[in-house]
Amino acid sequence: MASHLETTARVLSEQLSGLDLGGRLALVAGASGRAVFTTSLGIEDQVITAAIGLNRLPIEVATLDTGRLFKETAELIGETEDRFGIEIVRFHPAKDEVDAYASRYGLNGFYESVEARHACCGVRKLQPLARALEGASFWITGLRRGQSGNRAETPFAEYDAERNLIKINPLADWDIGTLQAYVADNAVPVNPLHARGYPSIGCEPCTRAIKPGEPERAGRWWWENDEKRECGLHVPETALPSLNSSSL
Repeated sequence: MASHLETTARVLSEQLSGLDLGGRLALVAGASGRAVFTTSLGIEDQVITAAIGLNRLPIEVATLDTGRLFKETAELIGETEDRFGIEIVRFHPAKDEVDAYASRYGLNGFYESVEARHACCGVRKLQPLARALEGASFWITGLRRGQSGNRAETPFAEYDAERNLIKINPLADWDIGTLQAYVADNAVPVNPLHARGYPSIGCEPCTRAIKPGEPERAGRWWWENDEKRECGLHVPETALPSLNSSSL
């Protein structure tokens, strides 16, 4: 199965490279299997949501409502649903897992160690993501090569061995100028935090505005020293400290 999906991903990546955004999403929507797009409501994801809604594509749209989102992000969910006539399904962390995390590390223990931070991401993001992608054949994301150094080689399609599905990155080759032009041309609502220096927006306690000249994702988990810091959504879970509930 893995070999077949790897081959399919390589073929898809080549096909997607020659299409515009609408064509890329339509190709995935027309393939055999369920397609799920997970949005964090950042500008990349708002563009993909707009393309799905404006083209009436049969792609499910979901978001991970971690319980620690910025107020502006939470408000944008409803605004986006109204603008494009779609439903964004919210996936929340399990209360018992959040309570177990807080009991071991403290509610804001993620500031104290990388292990604690990854454990929090595991409870609030990875576990809800697993539910969102259950039974999916394709996972659509807003990853771009220009977001950070460790995303510089992002393909249009890739096999996700951990989740045994194909991840689709339809904006892999887009730059910020192209995103902004699409937003302006299609009246796409965007998070007001972008205008306040937040190009990459995650949970409120873990995101700050960036300084002039900093990479786009420098404001995420800024207190950590690892330049390749991630939450685990887009890197193998085995590469991170233990994130499963047994570690809590």
